[in-house]
Amino acid sequence: MDLGIALDIVDSTIRLSTPLLFAALAGLYSERSGIFDISLEGKMLIAAFASASAAAVWGSAFLGLLVGIGAAILFSLIHGLASITYRGNQIVSGVAINFIAAGLTIILGQSWFGQGGRTPSLFGGGRFTSIHLPGEEALAGVPVLGPIYSEVISGQTLLVYVAFAMVPLTWWVLFRTRFGLRLRAVGENPAAVDTAGISVAFLRYRAVIICGVLTGFAGTYLSVAQAAGFTRDMTAGKGYIALAALIFANWKPVPVMFACLLFGFLDAISIRVQGVELPVVGQISVQFVQALPYILTVILLAGFVGKATPPKAGGVPYVKER
Repeated sequence: MDLGIALDIVDSTIRLSTPLLFAALAGLYSERSGIFDISLEGKMLIAAFASASAAAVWGSAFLGLLVGIGAAILFSLIHGLASITYRGNQIVSGVAINFIAAGLTIILGQSWFGQGGRTPSLFGGGRFTSIHLPGEEALAGVPVLGPIYSEVISGQTLLVYVAFAMVPLTWWVLFRTRFGLRLRAVGENPAAVDTAGISVAFLRYRAVIICGVLTGFAGTYLSVAQAAGFTRDMTAGKGYIALAALIFANWKPVPVMFACLLFGFLDAISIRVQGVELPVVGQISVQFVQALPYILTVILLAGFVGKATPPKAGGVPYVKER
């Protein structure tokens, strides 16, 4: 494998892992506070639709991003209302949100645009385009480091840089701030947090709002950066894969990034081996190749979910002691 092919795979890995990283970090905030969130898929989907619709109407990718974040926050607050205020079953609430998002995007898409649930194609300022960093052309001729800088580091969209910048920021928030300490504490022992005079419900609502913001970024990336508009069910299970990455990484930000890169790498490889004759096995069917990321999800969960240690109060509604 020459350097060009390797860099192309690395570039694809980064692009394909970006929505997974946003969604996994979103789930990290929510689940660290004790609110299990299986609705990452639904919030990504509604954000993708809302952002693409707004970008198509107003021709602005940034307005689309704001609308997508707003839609995801709304769905996060619905999940928070069911899980925190009314102490409902968090898994049932998450599954319901996924179903609502899947149906609502198709109905609204057909009603508004009449394209079978799709949004109009985006172009110009309606999409996030590649950003070329300073010195890209000057360094392109430098052996090894030049192509890495010009073809992998430079030329990504704004949301890719934001996604990977969120990893150290999330680590700092969770492990170096008072808010992060309280957030982790409320996911482990909410009664102790309540005894200290801190509102458990308020902390958890802030966590699900942050989750909404990050899933808004994830959905917007899919429809306004990676693609040029919304298509039906375009998340294609990425919310569930992000949840698997979160569990595999044991709810820690840096391992979450590497887990998402692993899934992105497998997705990138699966695209390139379609129709390619491989030694011994011959040509692998397209369907099997496309299923590889999901097969890995099952394998990882089957092999590692028993070793993962979720927050002790995760999924358990808190009832204030009297």
